[in-house]
Amino acid sequence: MRNKKALVVSAVAVLALIAAASAVAAQRVSGKHTASVVVKTGTIPGLGKVLVNSRGRTLYMFVPDKRSRVTCVSVCAKIWPPVKLAAGAKIVASGGVKQGLLGSDKDPAGGRVVTYNHWPLYLYLGDRTAGVASGQALNLNGGLWYVLSPSGAVIKVKPHAGSGGSSGGSGGGGSSGGTTTTSPTSTVCSDDDGDGDQSAGGPDDGDGCI
Repeated sequence: MRNKKALVVSAVAVLALIAAASAVAAQRVSGKHTASVVVKTGTIPGLGKVLVNSRGRTLYMFVPDKRSRVTCVSVCAKIWPPVKLAAGAKIVASGGVKQGLLGSDKDPAGGRVVTYNHWPLYLYLGDRTAGVASGQALNLNGGLWYVLSPSGAVIKVKPHAGSGGSSGGSGGGGSSGGTTTTSPTSTVCSDDDGDGDQSAGGPDDGDGCI
């Protein structure tokens, strides 16, 4: 009789363990245990406050995306890794980042990519540490790359403009609201056509804008 009771107790214990394991698995599937993607702000010399990830690595937008879709794929995505959003994960704003400007777009390679003000966000392999933006204003892999301000504006200040840019120095910041940015030398860059390029692909006149 005691053996039967022991067997029943053991069976109940096993079932309880199975139920607990199933609950944990369900929570993982639902995303409750999926790490959040944090987008915050960091200060880059010569650029001011820009978007960075949870480790302080600078985030960039890609002009050809045109605030509508992810276009950096294949080899491009290996050099400029998109900020991926895992299934069930949440995007969290921190340090001046506006939660309402955060979102995500479908990645042609699969999954989704975090966006800010409709711009898909990317990292740059050339940035070896936090606090640098060596990808700023580079024309690589099919287009131009720029950092974003907390307001969602594209910052077009070049690293060599004014006093140092992303490579160091102590120049002033270049972020502002809307689609107009100001360089350290107070040159005003306008983006009237809204495609992230002042003159829709025109020549660079060396004024610190594109």
